[in-house]
Amino acid sequence: MPLAVDLLHPNLEEEASKHKLKRLVQSPNSYFMDVKCPGCVAISTVFSHAQTVVVCGSCSQVLCRPTGGKAILTEGCSFRKKKFT
Repeated sequence: MPLAVDLLHPNLEEEASKHKLKRLVQSPNSYFMDVKCPGCVAISTVFSHAQTVVVCGSCSQVLCRPTGGKAILTEGCSFRKKKFT
């Protein structure tokens, strides 16, 4: 009797929706990102689940504010995920 789900080759969407410890290969949900300040165009490294308000080092503008989970970026800020090595 064959299984209805292939356990060795799971669907990527199903894996992303699972809890981080229940995935086939455990991986965290958090990441570091480079955030560009809209005022002075300086780039700062910010943690995706930051628990404090992050301000720009040069112009002191708020880049992101914490919530219960992921931090919310300020309007006008752009970001990209950092590649981990």
